[in-house]
Amino acid sequence: MLAKVEELLKEVAGFKTSAPEEIEQFRIKLLGKKGEVTALMAEFRNIPVEQKKEFGQKINTLKQAALEKVNELKLAAVNTASSNHGLDLTMSGQPFELGARHPLSVVRNEIISIFNRIGFSVSEGPEIEDDWHNFTALNFPKEHPARDMQDTFFIDPEIALRTHTSSVQVRVMEGTEPPIRTISPGRVFRNEAISARAHCIFHQVEGLYIDKDVSFADLKQTLLYFAKEMFGEKTKIRLRPSYFPFTEPSAEVDVSCQLCSGKGCNVCKHTGFLEIMGCGMVDPNVLENCGIDSSVYSGFAFGMGIERIAMLKYQVNDLRHFFENDLRFLKQFKTAY
Repeated sequence: MLAKVEELLKEVAGFKTSAPEEIEQFRIKLLGKKGEVTALMAEFRNIPVEQKKEFGQKINTLKQAALEKVNELKLAAVNTASSNHGLDLTMSGQPFELGARHPLSVVRNEIISIFNRIGFSVSEGPEIEDDWHNFTALNFPKEHPARDMQDTFFIDPEIALRTHTSSVQVRVMEGTEPPIRTISPGRVFRNEAISARAHCIFHQVEGLYIDKDVSFADLKQTLLYFAKEMFGEKTKIRLRPSYFPFTEPSAEVDVSCQLCSGKGCNVCKHTGFLEIMGCGMVDPNVLENCGIDSSVYSGFAFGMGIERIAMLKYQVNDLRHFFENDLRFLKQFKTAY
């Protein structure tokens, strides 16, 4: 039996190959469940007592030598393959496709960039909000429809998924001395039926400017600057009276239709304008709720849906495309960085 072990040791020492399949056959022959080493271990009980120590040491030496030889040959085979004209033959034959930012991320970053250029910082806050920051501090009366279960995702009577990023503005006003100039981008949640024009999850960017002697003219000029930067120098805006609990006076902002250049078409319902956001002067009650003296400071606020801006900018007619992760849709924005 010792002669058999010596013979196998010589075979291990002299074995050479670079073919992976031959290496694997060699490994199975010596180290497999029915291999030579296993068979020798089975014969160990038949060895005379005085030879067991020597025989056991020889088997361990054979097993270790076989393992080292297999590992050595495998490593050499991999190195040979990887150095084959600089090609990794294990790589897929399909080319790697470049990715792109999601269109909502592209528009979000562009909006932030535009307002950064005129001094607006970025503020963020929690998506799960308490009643004070989401409703009460913003002048929502107790009977306001937004507090109803059919409009808001409530976690408990005092906690809900935020319905707007105005809650971030409340936190900023509570913790910052005026002047304040900030925008608050983020996800918001409303209990709405999903359709081509609405979704239960969407994204907003809301802006806030608080300082002494801030007027509605400042608001209008800021929004005109944004519209021209986002949609082009020839873009026009109009403001229509509206109502929001946290602003007074309030307005809806429309931009001239990009498809018909303001002449009127089916998309803009032949008005020449499309709505993009709401805005207004911050209600004095909101300022007082946040610890800001409304007799000294005034300000304006605005809020827009990122999906709405993206639909106008890229002429997308169904909001659901932004959430379905259809590569046929997303690949259109491959060069949008």
